[in-house]
Amino acid sequence: MGERKGQNKYYPPDYDPKKGGLNKFLGVHALRERGRKAHLGIIIIRFEMPYNIWCEGCKNHIGMGVRYNAEKTKVGMYHTTPVYEFKMKCHLCDNHFRIKTDPANLDYEILEGARRQENRWDPTQNEQIVPETKETQKRLFDDSMYKLEHGSNDLSAAEAAKPRLVSLFNRNEDAWADCYTANQKLRASFRKKSKELKQSNSIDTDLLRKSSLNITLLPEDEDDRHMAAILSKKLTPVNNIEENTNLLRKSIISKSALPTSSFTPDKERKALRALSSTLIDKNIVKKKVSDDISMNSSNLEIVNVSQSVEKVNNEELPSKKQKLCQGLSLLGEYGSSSDTD
Repeated sequence: MGERKGQNKYYPPDYDPKKGGLNKFLGVHALRERGRKAHLGIIIIRFEMPYNIWCEGCKNHIGMGVRYNAEKTKVGMYHTTPVYEFKMKCHLCDNHFRIKTDPANLDYEILEGARRQENRWDPTQNEQIVPETKETQKRLFDDSMYKLEHGSNDLSAAEAAKPRLVSLFNRNEDAWADCYTANQKLRASFRKKSKELKQSNSIDTDLLRKSSLNITLLPEDEDDRHMAAILSKKLTPVNNIEENTNLLRKSIISKSALPTSSFTPDKERKALRALSSTLIDKNIVKKKVSDDISMNSSNLEIVNVSQSVEKVNNEELPSKKQKLCQGLSLLGEYGSSSDTD
């Protein structure tokens, strides 16, 4: 199939082989649109993000492996290795960032527009296999005793890790001995989780539609429920039982034991003053004590009110008559509200 690549091209009738290849004859670059800046030393390539970064324009995370159309430019040399710079645009905003190769450290260096997400760790802490450094490799090649000691240390480390590896292997065998049962349990857990997610999504959708909101709701939390109940006055922000009891006791003591009435103590004193000034001298009010001893109650009645009114001098001023009638009305209201003690 390789021999067909050179023939699978269209050569126009006016093609002249003396002018060179087909691209030179047509006056285009071999990379077509990707080589439109070739005269500036810039080639557009597909660049894959070597590690996780944070975009400084939109503050979003860009994961390792995301590909971009990047402008590749040669900016220098490290001994005999060229150093390249890549400029690309963020796919989430209008920010551009530039990344340069670092042959000395076998890494990539961010120049501007982004920052690296630092999630690196020491691989020796979790007992990973780490390649030897150049100094160690050189010493292993030159020093036979060091090579022997290095090999013995590796053997001792392997023997120390063997019991743990065996236990992990046995655990894996017990869990996946019956592949059908293990797969069935795994799929059941996935279905349960999917059902819970659908229910929560439906509840959130109904709440957002009811509230006319367009936001992302987070999962419910017990602290959030407690705070919402406090804000809606369904709970008191007192967590101690003793404090709740004291508040309830104070509210009971401060509340009146009798039913509320419109006849206040001020009105009572005002009625007594009116009666003492107008009716005491004429013996209008009489007391009557009931003979019912079994009930142990006393009743006060107002008698001969009409006779007392007739005995009042007709020549008195209308203001005095009004005061007298007002006092009688207050007295009758007072007597009717306290029939039983």
